[in-house]
Amino acid sequence: MKKKQPEFQVRQISTRPGDADSGIQPFQLVKYFFYTSLTVILIASFALSWVISNNAKKVLLDRSEAYSELFAENLNRQVFLRFVLPTVIQYGRIALSNKAQFERLDLNVRNVTRGMGIDSVTIFDSNENIISYSTIPDLVGKIDRGGIEYQKALKGENTSVLISSGSLFNILPGTPPVYCKLKTYIPFRGEGKSGERSENIMGVIEVVKDLSGDINAIIELQGRIIILSLLIMGILFGVLSYIVLRADRIIEARADERRLLEEKLNEAERLANLGKMVAAVSHEIKNPLGIVRSTAEILGKRISRVAPGNEHLSGIIVEETARLDSIVREFLDFARPKDPRKESFNLNSLAERVARFVGPELEKKSVELELSLDPELPEIFLDPEQIYQVLLNMVINSIQAMPEGGRIILSTQVDLSGKNIELAVTDNGTGISADKIGQIFTPFFTDKNRGSGLGLAIAKNIIEKHEGRIEVESTEEEGSRFAIILPRPGY
Repeated sequence: MKKKQPEFQVRQISTRPGDADSGIQPFQLVKYFFYTSLTVILIASFALSWVISNNAKKVLLDRSEAYSELFAENLNRQVFLRFVLPTVIQYGRIALSNKAQFERLDLNVRNVTRGMGIDSVTIFDSNENIISYSTIPDLVGKIDRGGIEYQKALKGENTSVLISSGSLFNILPGTPPVYCKLKTYIPFRGEGKSGERSENIMGVIEVVKDLSGDINAIIELQGRIIILSLLIMGILFGVLSYIVLRADRIIEARADERRLLEEKLNEAERLANLGKMVAAVSHEIKNPLGIVRSTAEILGKRISRVAPGNEHLSGIIVEETARLDSIVREFLDFARPKDPRKESFNLNSLAERVARFVGPELEKKSVELELSLDPELPEIFLDPEQIYQVLLNMVINSIQAMPEGGRIILSTQVDLSGKNIELAVTDNGTGISADKIGQIFTPFFTDKNRGSGLGLAIAKNIIEKHEGRIEVESTEEEGSRFAIILPRPGY
């Protein structure tokens, strides 16, 4: 009864050396300078925004102070000429408690300040620190509001003071608005018609200019500089991160490739030295082995005449010398691999040739061989004898994996990509365990009682010289599938 063909679990085996361990990450120094430079640029951006905003504030305050002093001087002149002189002429003296005089002064002041961006104007008495007039009615009559600036103005000195609250954090939502007012104090003097000012100080003029909007604009400018810097930094960080990470991957890939090449070189050197030793030993064994075999054959003929019935003793010697000769040949094939002599050939012919050769062995082992060959399989360039050797080795391995009989499928086909030809040997034998499947192509590895462990290693070398590969799928106690993948010409 034919056994049911099993479904195989796929276990892909690469014929390359094992994956190299991940090495120490390269490019660390570049990364260090990269992140350090970004930090420095970020700090520099904040410093630059601070310098620019401070410089803008200083320019604004200087110009505002000069403007306020100029305005106060003009106000001083206008008030003196349009209020003080006419009032003194009309009333004989200035008394702001008089409603008419107060309203006249207020009209003059408001005419002068109209459209000038002045927040308020206050006039202090020269005899005592009391507010005689202010565009803010509630301040009139208040005392001791002048402060040190009032005292300086009484001495004839122009002075300004900035009262402000606000910082960069005021651009955040939910924070209080920026507050900034510039107070300028000048002595209120009399003036002649020609513009000369008298030394007599009649009071102190306080001009308040609201700079909150200007300061807020400067803070917003500072915020925009920082945001723009952060945006540029983010873009720069992204670009440089991409470059650094890509370079890191490239360098790491090259390092892995270098390690892999070094491993291959070390393995090649080891195998080359091993090959030299094997070749030397095999050469020394081969000739005596041939002599032993021929001698045993001669002795067998003589024993049959002298001691009939003991001929099997010489037969054992001949059989074992033949097995040793086969092992020596494998050693020589491994130690001195031949370059393939390629010619255009069809793999179907090789499969049929192998099937004919192993026919007697299949019958002996109760193994059924099924050919599943693609009739339209294109020819490819290969060395027929070498590929025949590989295929025969795989079929024999499958036969040995089914000691109680079974089924082998020998198939050929073009793979799905159309670029390769696949020659596969599938059996339902004992399979290969997971801990051994990764070692089957290692030279001298074998789990058989008899054999050199070089069959698959030689097969691997032959297929690689044909620019192909061997793929293995196996499930223990269910079977195995060995596939030879060879490239089609022109693909």
